Amino acid sequence: MRFLNLPPLLALYFAVTPALALDKTQKDDLIVQCAACHGADGIARDAETPDIAGQHDVYLYNQLKAFASGKRPHKEMRFMGRHMTDGDMRAIADYYASLPKQ
Repeated sequence: MRFLNLPPLLALYFAVTPALALDKTQKDDLIVQCAACHGADGIARDAETPDIAGQHDVYLYNQLKAFASGKRPHKEMRFMGRHMTDGDMRAIADYYASLPKQ
C-alpha cells in the first residue's frame, strides 16, 4: 500500500489496519464483479466507465466508501458498494492500485 502525501496519522491508520482480511477466493470473487465493468486489468471496455488501473489505493477506497454511502451518486456503484465490507473495499482498492496504468 502506498502512502504518498498523506498526513502522518492517516498514513499510520492505513499501515496498522489490516488491508486484506479476505482469503484469495473471496478477493477473486470481488474482482470478478468489478471486472464486469472495469476489466480485470482495470481498463474499462466501455468509454462511459473509468479506467482504474494504477489509481491511488486511498483514492479508490474513498470513492468506494462514497458510493456505498450515497455521497457520490451512481446507481450501479451504489448497489455494489452497499454490499461491500470495509475489508472488501480495501482489497479492491489495493488490487486495482497495484495494476499498471496502460
